[in-house]
Parts: sequence; structure tokens; C-alpha cells
Amino acid sequence: MKWIVGLGNPGTAYQGTRHNVGFMVVDELARRWGIKVTQSKCKGLIGEGNVAGTKVALIKPMTYMNLSGETVRGYMDYYKASLEDAIIVYDDLDTATGKIRLRYQGSAGGHNGIKSIIQHTGTQTFNRIRVGISRPQTGMSISDYVLGNFPKSEQELLKAMIDESCDAAEFALTNSFERTMAKYNR
Repeated sequence: MKWIVGLGNPGTAYQGTRHNVGFMVVDELARRWGIKVTQSKCKGLIGEGNVAGTKVALIKPMTYMNLSGETVRGYMDYYKASLEDAIIVYDDLDTATGKIRLRYQGSAGGHNGIKSIIQHTGTQTFNRIRVGISRPQTGMSISDYVLGNFPKSEQELLKAMIDESCDAAEFALTNSFERTMAKYNR
């Protein structure tokens, strides 16, 4: 079984923000695959389905970003799920808007959701799709920036980035993550 966790913050106030791009990817996967992400469990919303012959779970932590690891750990414990079968999707300041980067290990790089997952799993080794949001202009606070919405001028890039993230996640269902990285890291 593969499980895909999109990081974000619950509530309508955060819906279109840069920090919620992980939720946007999970929502698009749910739409593509006809999975309803509505079951409340493990401090998150979960939806399950079968895609390309693979059992898949889509997960949106409802803990707020800095506690995302609670949902990941809870899911692993409850379902006896292996972290090797997970893909964590989140916003990345160090990747340009419109681009995605796949990695299978590394530090949190200042991302509180990833920091929480590392803390709750005890490892920095897990599959990730980093969705680019670029860095704010000099002088703007990072928290205001990530909690701000994508401007109209970036809507096409945002859609393309979400689609590419979904394509990569779908490819990873039937291919190794190394192969997926080779195909999607350009």
C-alpha cells in the first residue's frame, strides 16, 4: 500500500495559501482518482482507493503544519504502514514557483512540517515531493509569505506544478522512487 501525505493547515483561512500546496496536490489526486478524503482518523483526513492495481491512501493532517508528524506517526502506528511507502508533498521556499523537486532524504531545511515528521519518525529518510513557492522579496517575513495566497500572475504555474506533482505521485505508484526522481527532477 502507498500513502501520500499533503502538508497544509486546516481551515478556510489557509485554503489557497502557499503553505497549503500539499493539500492542493492531495485534493487534485483525490479528484483524478475518485477518492473522497473525508474519513477522520489519526488527527487527519484520510481517503482510500485503488489506483493502477495499487491500494492508495491520501492523507491531509488536520493538526496545523508544525504538528504534521503526529498524523504521520499515528497513521504508521494504526495501519502498521511503512514510511518507505509514503510520499510527503509540501511547499518549498528553495524551489522556484512552477518547479518541483523530488528527494528521498535530507534535513527539514527550516520547514516546520518536515521538522515534525523527522521528530516523530526518527529519520530524515522518506520520499518527498517539494513543490516550489520561491522565496519572498527581501524584507518580507517568511511566515506572512507562506501564509499568503498565490497571486493571479502565478495561477498557471501553480496549476502546472500541481499537475506535475500528481503525475510524479502516480508514476511512483508503479515505479521505484529513484526512477520517479530520474524522470521528474529536471
